[in-house]
Amino acid sequence: MAMRAYLQRALLEALRQIDGVPNGFLPTLEVPKVAQHGDLSTNCALKLARHLHRAPMQIAEEVATRIALDPDRIEACEAVRPGFINFRFSHRQLYQALAAVLEAGPQFGRTGAGQGQRALVEFVSANPTGPLTVGHGRNAVLGDTIANLLEWTGYDVTREYYFNDAGRQMRVLGASVRARYEQALHDRNLVAGSYATKHATDGVGRRVEVPASFPDDGYLGHYIVEIARALADAEGAALLSATSDAPFTQAAKEAIFQDIERTLQRLDIRMDTFFNERSLYESGALDAVLQGLSGTGLLYEKDGATWFRTSAMGKDSDTVLVKRTGEPTYRLPDIAYHRDKLQRGYDVCVNVFGADHIATYPDILRALRVLGLDADRIDVILYQFVTLVRGGQEVKMSTRKANFVTLDELTAEVGPDVTRFFFLMRSVGRHLEFDLDLAKEASDKNPVFYLQYAHARICSIQDKAASVGFETDVKADLALLTHETELNLIKQVVHFPQALCAVAEAREPHRLVVYLREVAAAFSHFYHHCRIIGEPRATASARMALAAATRVVLCNGLTVLGISAPERMEKRDEA
Repeated sequence: MAMRAYLQRALLEALRQIDGVPNGFLPTLEVPKVAQHGDLSTNCALKLARHLHRAPMQIAEEVATRIALDPDRIEACEAVRPGFINFRFSHRQLYQALAAVLEAGPQFGRTGAGQGQRALVEFVSANPTGPLTVGHGRNAVLGDTIANLLEWTGYDVTREYYFNDAGRQMRVLGASVRARYEQALHDRNLVAGSYATKHATDGVGRRVEVPASFPDDGYLGHYIVEIARALADAEGAALLSATSDAPFTQAAKEAIFQDIERTLQRLDIRMDTFFNERSLYESGALDAVLQGLSGTGLLYEKDGATWFRTSAMGKDSDTVLVKRTGEPTYRLPDIAYHRDKLQRGYDVCVNVFGADHIATYPDILRALRVLGLDADRIDVILYQFVTLVRGGQEVKMSTRKANFVTLDELTAEVGPDVTRFFFLMRSVGRHLEFDLDLAKEASDKNPVFYLQYAHARICSIQDKAASVGFETDVKADLALLTHETELNLIKQVVHFPQALCAVAEAREPHRLVVYLREVAAAFSHFYHHCRIIGEPRATASARMALAAATRVVLCNGLTVLGISAPERMEKRDEA
């Protein structure tokens, strides 16, 4: 982080000496994809070519000539075709950066990039109509990890669950429980008379017997039967005379949400706030949105419904906000909820949505802008869905049809660490195939074990070194680390804060997974070429310090991902 800022200042000073460079031009620095090209590189000459009407290579050579650099920090500065300027850190700078890793320890990687800013991360927000499934799992782990990333980069983060407890799906839930409650009473001979049944079809085409009063699109899961039986235990036949399904809906909502909270806790996910959708109805927030939109001329009545003229803002068609029945569509409470988020003063509001929201969330942003709010503070992360694979075959899933694998079942089968890692190891924009067979593989083939083994291996090395008198010495002579694999590992390790900032800014946790694998691979190469025990004490101490710094980065990186960093695993370690 410090080197990037240092070079950026030096570049700006050099560019001030060149006529024609636009005011406010800010050069950027990136890590070259090929290590031989240096440690940091800028393409500022390529970007300035059209402004200066000169060849990029000519500009790059002039900048490289004019830039003033401290040789104790930068060993080389070179202009290369077609117009890049590459910088190579001095060994002294690398040793100082490595010492800083050891000094910071568990805090290494934390930065103040977002200092003073508040971030709200809304994720999971699954309807309380059933257990969390594998599909919900990717949302949950992505949201929690993005919140971790923002916290590590200085943001004051609030994790929020939008509790969607209004609308048609809740009425269907209540009716499903009521039908099963009545069935439970008949099974226990607590009510007289015959008991009528009918058939429904589950998610794999099987005929399922249900009560005659069961809604056609009701929830078929066994959890509904369990909730109904618990009600029968607690209330007996007292609820048979209920004039509405409200008590059944309430009982189901409470039971299911308790189950959801327990599931999240098993993955070490804890929410700070729960926002209740019903509160938007009760507070008048929906009416406030309609009133605000009506004053813009973008709201109109047609066929008994209330429409938002989104066609005037780039959409192909207009959008219904209130049905002819008077019931709001999902868009209206969603707009009111995001209006509330912005009014609470958050600088960044991150939403983690499934890909099926791609056509819906723009309506929310349009409405917020019409209402005079800064919709640019809303950051939507769209992730592709999950396919669960077992034995090479896809496992079909449907919550309503009771054919699904719960997140609890998945976590119990493969463990919380593997569950989190597999949900994070692919880009959010890519479909995720969760291979259960690979997830249960306890070897380097399993990518999460590869990282955990690397951390455990360093712990084993430290233990064995300590047994023969070598402890990590923060005053070790790091200048003895001159082997190519040592220097490459140092560069990987000290890059952690910048890597973390880049991942947090992009909201792409999979990039942290990639970085940590590169660190683990660099350590493996180092250790293959540079033994510790048996070397002269000074050399061994320096290499122990490098191993300790690598352990810090692996541990802190896994912590950000929400994954444990075990000190021992069932794999042969050597020192």
